[in-house]
Amino acid sequence: MSGVIFTVKVVVMETILEAKNLTKKFPVQMGIFGARGGSYIHAVDNVNFTITKGETFGIVGESGCGKTTVAKLILRLLNPTEGTIWYYGKDIFQRRYPVAKMRRRIQLIFQDPYSSLNPRMTVYDIIGEPLDIHKLAKGSEKKERILQLMKTVGLANFHLYRYPHEFSGGQRQRVVIARALAVQPEVLIMDEPVSALDVSVRAQVLNLLEELQKRFDLTYIFISHDLSVVRHVCDRVGVMYLGQIVELGEVGTLFDNPQHPYAEALIAAVPIPDPRTKKTREILSGEVPTPIDPPLCCRFAMRCKYAQEICHQEEPPLLEIKPDHQVACFFPKELQGTGKVPFGKTS
Repeated sequence: MSGVIFTVKVVVMETILEAKNLTKKFPVQMGIFGARGGSYIHAVDNVNFTITKGETFGIVGESGCGKTTVAKLILRLLNPTEGTIWYYGKDIFQRRYPVAKMRRRIQLIFQDPYSSLNPRMTVYDIIGEPLDIHKLAKGSEKKERILQLMKTVGLANFHLYRYPHEFSGGQRQRVVIARALAVQPEVLIMDEPVSALDVSVRAQVLNLLEELQKRFDLTYIFISHDLSVVRHVCDRVGVMYLGQIVELGEVGTLFDNPQHPYAEALIAAVPIPDPRTKKTREILSGEVPTPIDPPLCCRFAMRCKYAQEICHQEEPPLLEIKPDHQVACFFPKELQGTGKVPFGKTS
């Protein structure tokens, strides 16, 4: 064996997006004249995550937890109150950052394909508009690229001059996807991309998105409240509750062994498509705290059956409990009932 040489290939995962202490607060308008009352809605509060090139990163949580606000911050449709987002190691909120160039590389697929399409524009105009804005093609070359994009997403050539109302929901979503692909993006942010579609059509669109990701080496940010879809398409998942990420990890680990009580309850609520299988579902009790100036403690403590005194006094940090698995809880599942020191505390 002395003459045998072994080589080890090391795969380096390139970070494409990173959120650092991302915070967005909206002032509360008071009175009939809309004066600011000094209170703020904490839509996103101290959110941190990284996204590597080629992966599908999921963001899940209840309505109003801040998922869409995170997407708007990444697209620079909103400016953060604190923190920032780094794209390939550069702060996108810098004064002279090339926003137009960045927006070409990061595109958005909307939830409702009908309301996101101009009813007065044909498919040719809809898909061709980003080509005009970024000056990527014109004339016969533009038409050829539009037809190629239509073919890529499964639309026929005779759809070229039809209007949005002439399509089904699945076909309209294919038009939206083609429009997003027109500028050759690197990142696609998908905000509930299949929630407005029928179940059978959802599978077709999800399969199309999976095929496109492999073909064009795309990175996905998948925002959804449908956990069954998230488990199918995502590589890593961040669970949000009232503007904060309470658990973050690899999709299989998080779904099979959730550590935060909220993530556990959320996953337990996913129905099993087998009438013979009995599943015990735990109904959360207690009031949901208001996002207006929330208390500086665990925001889930009022609804958590495991909460102890420290949970009502301090805010748990998001710490790594296992490799690539972070949780913001003093008493994660593995410590419940053990009598050990709260997670993150040294004494």
